[in-house]
Amino acid sequence: MAHGPAKGISRWLFTTNHKDIGTMYLWFSFAMFILGGAFAMIIRAELFQPGMQLVEPAFFNQMTTLHGLVMVFGAIMPSFVGLANWLIPMMIGAPDMALPRMNNWSFWILPPAFLMLASTLFMEGGAPAFGWTFYAPLSTTYAAPSVTFFIFAIHILGLSSIMGSINIIATVMNMRAPGMSYMKMPLFVWTWLITAFLLVAVMPVLAGAVTMMLMDIHFGTSFFSAAGGGDPVLFQHIFWFFGHPEVYIIILPAFGVVSQIIPAFSRKPLFGYDSMVYATAAIAFLSFIVWAHHMYTVGMPVAGELFFMYATMLIAVPTGVKVFNWVSTMWRGALSFETPMLFCLGFLVLFTIGGFTGLMLSIAPADFQYHDSYFVVAHFHYVMVAGAVFSMSAAVYYWLPKWCGKMYNETMGKTHFWISFVGFNITFFPQHFVGLAGMPRRIPDYALQFADFNMMSSIGAFIYGGSQILFLYNVVATIVAGKPVSDEKVWDGAEGLEWTVATPAPYHTFEVPPTIDPEHAHS
Repeated sequence: MAHGPAKGISRWLFTTNHKDIGTMYLWFSFAMFILGGAFAMIIRAELFQPGMQLVEPAFFNQMTTLHGLVMVFGAIMPSFVGLANWLIPMMIGAPDMALPRMNNWSFWILPPAFLMLASTLFMEGGAPAFGWTFYAPLSTTYAAPSVTFFIFAIHILGLSSIMGSINIIATVMNMRAPGMSYMKMPLFVWTWLITAFLLVAVMPVLAGAVTMMLMDIHFGTSFFSAAGGGDPVLFQHIFWFFGHPEVYIIILPAFGVVSQIIPAFSRKPLFGYDSMVYATAAIAFLSFIVWAHHMYTVGMPVAGELFFMYATMLIAVPTGVKVFNWVSTMWRGALSFETPMLFCLGFLVLFTIGGFTGLMLSIAPADFQYHDSYFVVAHFHYVMVAGAVFSMSAAVYYWLPKWCGKMYNETMGKTHFWISFVGFNITFFPQHFVGLAGMPRRIPDYALQFADFNMMSSIGAFIYGGSQILFLYNVVATIVAGKPVSDEKVWDGAEGLEWTVATPAPYHTFEVPPTIDPEHAHS
């Protein structure tokens, strides 16, 4: 255990150290965030005015497809896996992850997979242009070789997710320090443990969907072709049985992050720890029985619509419990508003708006109007961006001083927050209005009455995108030339085992299991 990191590139290629692997995941996910953001900028630039200005309709559809895929599978998911790698062993007092060599592999298969996905842009016939949900029969009859590469890429990133999840489950179940019972674990660890079970359950379903696509395309089967006795709606059932738990896979670790940061800047323990754990488990369970709320318009029986409507409304209850607990944690606390706290408050306000629009979408007869409109786009960006990305930004600001031993520029951090917050709302709030007025998604041109709101949306998007460059600059400047900090506790309100190790965190932590102070359980 005494050796430090290897030198040069081999350190990163062959590393089994959870911190190095976490770092690689974080940098890779940020690169994908910039790539996915570039695709979004093309979309918004085209929609700045009505009419076709910049790109062909086919290329526009390639952008919407790749933007979704890269953001979900390349930016958001790996960023939280990186966070899990860095923090879970430190939070539970483990020396490393349970399966370190598999950990290395589960990272290193990701860059080739996304290289392959991005390379489809340069293939004959172009990249896939059938939306990130790749509905059959459009995706199975799409005449371009890129579809096969897309299917292979999905398989690889699914494999990576499954391996990462098995690793997290094995680590949390077997490597907690003595005295760290399940109900003493930090909430970030809890949310990731539950997320890992979700991933193991639904990733094979996605693999099944793309395998059936592959068979339909190359081997003459008719899983999704009505002409051969198959059913295109079957594809939607399989996809959304993966896809709905997937959105909770994305948001649960974000809940965990917020549950660590809000108590730290409120200087009091999290309100209702047990109820937070049960709420997380309830959300995970319910996420499996709501999938067809994406499919109200396919012509299912009214009884089916009613079931999925009530199940979807029910999932708002544990989510509301969480919001209540976060607000109660801040109530009468000694609050301070450093950058991580600002991002968590932004998360709280905007995610709640996303929750309300989700409740609107859950109502089957109303959804007939909202379905496939920009209202849905606005809803899920309030959940995904204001939920996952805002909490991820909070996490980076919160733990970066512990990771590299240097303090970021607070003024720049706050500036990043406010530009992000304003830019985000200018981008996505008007989309509720154009959606309710009937503007469809994934369309490169639109009627004149939507022009003003679309122009606002595009301006907001470039503001929001620009703020991420500021973020990148702040992080790099911190690592290169930030003000050194050496206290174990970087933030005076922070609790938990990761704040008991030296700053910056040593290459190997907890060679001897730490002793758990019973008073500081599950902070």
